[in-house]
Amino acid sequence: MTKKEDFLIELTAQIERAIHQKRPHAEINAGELHRVVGGYPSKSHSMPTCCEAMREEMERRGGTVVFETDSGNSASYTVRYSLNTGD
Repeated sequence: MTKKEDFLIELTAQIERAIHQKRPHAEINAGELHRVVGGYPSKSHSMPTCCEAMREEMERRGGTVVFETDSGNSASYTVRYSLNTGD
């Protein structure tokens, strides 16, 4: 099973790429993130853990929820992270 740290590593990498590209924000979708990390789609996916990692990063970095289902733990969960690029 995929661990939260696995999601945080890839999430940080995607955000760092956006910062390097001088983007004002990075919009990350849980389903896409989970596919990159691996194990999705499958019956033993870790979507709740993926969404938890995304929320943790949003609290740390800042951002807004673009889309969330009632459960809060779906592949459609999407966050727009604020990037302080200094520009």
